[in-house]
Amino acid sequence: MASRDVAFWKEAINDEMDSILSNNTWILVDLPPGSKPIGCKWVFRRKYNTDGSLQTFKARLVAKGFRQKEGIDYFDTYAPVARIASIRVLLALASIFNLYVHQMDVKTAFLNGDLDEEVYMEQPEGFIMHGHEKKVCKLVKSLYGLKQAPKQWHEKFDSVILSHGFKHNNADKCIYSKFTDCYGVIICLYVDDMLIFGTNMEGISKTKKYLTSRFKMKDLKEVDTILGIKVKKHSGGYALCQSHYVEKILLKFQYLGIKEVTTPYDSTVKLIENSGRAVAQLEYASAIGSLMYAMHGTRPDISFAVCKLSRYTNNPSTEHWKAIGRVLGYLKLTIGLGLYYTNFPLVLEGYTDASWITSASDNKATSGWVFTLGGGAISWASKKQTCISHSTMESEFIALAVVGKEAEWLRNLLLDIKLWPQPIPAISLYCDSESTMSKAHSKVYNGKSRHISLRHEYVRQLIVDRIITIVFVRSSKNLADPFTKGLSRDLVKSTSSGMGLKPFV
Repeated sequence: MASRDVAFWKEAINDEMDSILSNNTWILVDLPPGSKPIGCKWVFRRKYNTDGSLQTFKARLVAKGFRQKEGIDYFDTYAPVARIASIRVLLALASIFNLYVHQMDVKTAFLNGDLDEEVYMEQPEGFIMHGHEKKVCKLVKSLYGLKQAPKQWHEKFDSVILSHGFKHNNADKCIYSKFTDCYGVIICLYVDDMLIFGTNMEGISKTKKYLTSRFKMKDLKEVDTILGIKVKKHSGGYALCQSHYVEKILLKFQYLGIKEVTTPYDSTVKLIENSGRAVAQLEYASAIGSLMYAMHGTRPDISFAVCKLSRYTNNPSTEHWKAIGRVLGYLKLTIGLGLYYTNFPLVLEGYTDASWITSASDNKATSGWVFTLGGGAISWASKKQTCISHSTMESEFIALAVVGKEAEWLRNLLLDIKLWPQPIPAISLYCDSESTMSKAHSKVYNGKSRHISLRHEYVRQLIVDRIITIVFVRSSKNLADPFTKGLSRDLVKSTSSGMGLKPFV
């Protein structure tokens, strides 16, 4: 290993091996006849803080899971992770109910999973046991790189936390809650990153003590960063920001000559599919991927632009690249915006919209919706509809059916969180189409709308069950408007403010 940081890398390797051996991850055995061991390799990475400073050196022993055979070395591999929307909901609730929010990290999390299958692995380079060179490692616990490692870790954590009195959230299997007469605690798990929400420090301290007794944990105290997103406590609640990530994107694509602009999408430009040779297709896909992470995290204001531009990833043209540059220019101007949640109001509401056919080359409409809680957006999307709608009303109704599903999911999420007042009132969905509202409440079928009967029945049932109620809103006040079309500078500002986007200070 030729590096000026060799001492740090060696320390990282030794720490990893100490964790593996102390966890009894494997036993040395003779390879059974007919069995074939998989290999392993060391993976090294420097981990940085959000301000760019070096945090630590990480070394991982990773099994070559790509050599595993399904049905022999593994069977099921699925493991859930918390939805990013769930994290935002919990931070909004933390703002409203003044909860404490702490963070913990599970060290070498995947080593805790128990293996059900027989898996043999070659001894790791640099740690071949003297006198036992011909032996192989029979894995007893899961190891990074194994196909089933995430599943085994999640099952292990599940059994440990549920045995301590926590209960699953039925809407998100990575959220656990425990409420007693003295305290309430909610845990949100994203692989090995953990947020702990508590009504007081007693509950958080007891939870930390229990987790530390069962796993090797790193206590990160009050939450600072989750999934690369900055989290800051302010006087009225919590705020999220990805300014450091946006800086990286701008630096990565600085060769585009990015100029600041006031809107993410120019509605006067009509983009069409490229019939010629693709222009830097791989770089275009990389740009879309980079923008998507910002969009999904804290920047709902660029959703429509990213959704629209992602449709041309297969064969981008110069015009599509110019549109990418515009999104980057908008981010450059608004790099300091963060998503703010406050302690008021305790109201969950949604906004829905749809744009009908907007180009001769594309006959499918775009659905857009956003939900707000505690003054900030918690869930949003801009998506191309999967079917061709025959009218504006139909495209709006298709969007309404989709947003109804999200409303039902959010309601189910809150049902299992005892902080939320019960029973949960109907969620107000704001829509700017009076014909769609009329259709939603009507039992009449006619020749123009009978083909949408399934969606109609679903939406009507949500209304009858008091899961949603539909309220009219003018287009200029509809927060879902920027998810379906490009807007003017003033409307971009007003809708962004309505979604809780403010300067992160």
